Amino acid sequence: MKEPSPQKQPFFESSLMTMTDREFRLLRDLVYTRLGINLTAKKRSMLIGRLQKLLRTSGFKTFQDYYDHLVNAPNLTAMNELVNRVTTNYSYFYRGKSHFEFFSQRAFPEILEILRKRNSRDLRIWTAGCSTGEEPYMVAMLMKDYLGKEYGLWDGGILATDISEKALRFAQEGIYPDDRAKELPAHLKKQYFTTMVDGQIAVKDVVKREVVFRKFNLKNTTFPFKKKFQIIFCRNVMIYFDKQTREKLMQQYNAITEPGGYLFIGHSETLGRDQQYYKYIMPAVYQKV
Repeated sequence: MKEPSPQKQPFFESSLMTMTDREFRLLRDLVYTRLGINLTAKKRSMLIGRLQKLLRTSGFKTFQDYYDHLVNAPNLTAMNELVNRVTTNYSYFYRGKSHFEFFSQRAFPEILEILRKRNSRDLRIWTAGCSTGEEPYMVAMLMKDYLGKEYGLWDGGILATDISEKALRFAQEGIYPDDRAKELPAHLKKQYFTTMVDGQIAVKDVVKREVVFRKFNLKNTTFPFKKKFQIIFCRNVMIYFDKQTREKLMQQYNAITEPGGYLFIGHSETLGRDQQYYKYIMPAVYQKV
């Protein structure tokens, strides 16, 4: 009689590690304090799933051990790795098409006219939470496309910030899968990208040098900018924040936005009806009065 086959054991990585209520509260509070990201109870399984492999490969037996390591680590390496795990960094070129059309057709021309009347050439645009770089590169391409040969007569450029060092390294490299540009107008793709031998696309240096990437935590109590911005993009970032953090961020954005300047947020986000900082223009687009 044939012996029954031994029952297959599940792969070690397939079962979720156990996280106690206390461990979840400790990690949730740490993430909120350091990053401003609000991990609700619904995010518990996500947090376990994204951290369990890291814990196992690093030799931590429990989430408490991992938490103790985070708060006692002598450098920021461990915290940076946590940032990479809890944030979602996916984007593509021309994401939120209506925003970029509004930028090209109204917001950017208005800002140029204001600056010309001041006899100023100082363009200042910030993309906060820039992820892997598609957004700031998109803005740079549209600016160059609109101004043409006149672009070189203007100063300033685009500041792009994110809290994830991993995302910033990807952005600075400027190399993307071709499908990230499937929504991009054909003339922009042809003019500002190079196709590589492996089929990926690379942003040309003429665009890359117009964007300055920096690590920055929007949870910071002060924003160290000497000059104000005419346009700020902060899209799909505030969904991670609670109401108190969003309110504080709006105060800070308002303080560093020039009168008449624009704020772009994510389509799933809102500033709320009671805020006094910006005037509603269209879905997810606001202007400082």
